[in-house]
Amino acid sequence: MAAPEVSVRPDSVKAMSWHTQARAAFDLETTGRNSRAARIVTASIVVLGADGTVDSEHEWLADPGVEIPAEAAEVHGITTEKARTEGRPAREVVAEVAATLQGLFDAGTPVVAFNAAYDFTVMAAECARHGLPQLTRFPVLDPYVINKQVEKYRRGKRTLGALCEQYGVILTEAHSSAADALAAAQLLDAMASSFPELHKPAAHLHRSQVDWSSAQAADFQAYLRKTKPAAVVEGDWPVLAPQEASRGGF
Repeated sequence: MAAPEVSVRPDSVKAMSWHTQARAAFDLETTGRNSRAARIVTASIVVLGADGTVDSEHEWLADPGVEIPAEAAEVHGITTEKARTEGRPAREVVAEVAATLQGLFDAGTPVVAFNAAYDFTVMAAECARHGLPQLTRFPVLDPYVINKQVEKYRRGKRTLGALCEQYGVILTEAHSSAADALAAAQLLDAMASSFPELHKPAAHLHRSQVDWSSAQAADFQAYLRKTKPAAVVEGDWPVLAPQEASRGGF
């Protein structure tokens, strides 16, 4: 006997959508662009209620244990001297950030991260470096990947600053992890207002982003290979596959 068909009222679907529930936002500032080699300098997690207002904020300043390149310090404002004087040991910070994130994931709270593959790859490398458990990283919501899907033919940069300007989100103190985390969450809320197709459970949207990121990377790789036959664009999301981290900077 076939299972009875279950109908879901539109208002029930809306109630299950991520944008009607509590959520959090996460951002890192680091020592460099290579996500497998970069060390955490600052980290922020902002927890928001169902209405999008801030319930709590968590911030960390770490001594990464390595020199912070001048190019990186110019971006986020944290010098090696400041990190060594005011920052806490890297392992303590990584452990606390990881525990806070895992607590959110265990509670089913979606975590918003702009260009999530960078931040969660840094976290994965840092956890491995310090012998800490890896995160489950589910569910994650990434305004960068989502925007490339809903606005495929948008021209111009897709930086956090550019998209915030487009959607009317005020981004103050850009490149501070706290400001960037909150702006990412507000950006995703604004995008949800423009694209009702994003009104779905966080778990469903997470799984869609895995496919979207892979397809986006494949398309960009095909474009690059027209002039650079050996070009490789990684599409793993929300974390890049581990490999030996080569030293990379800005």
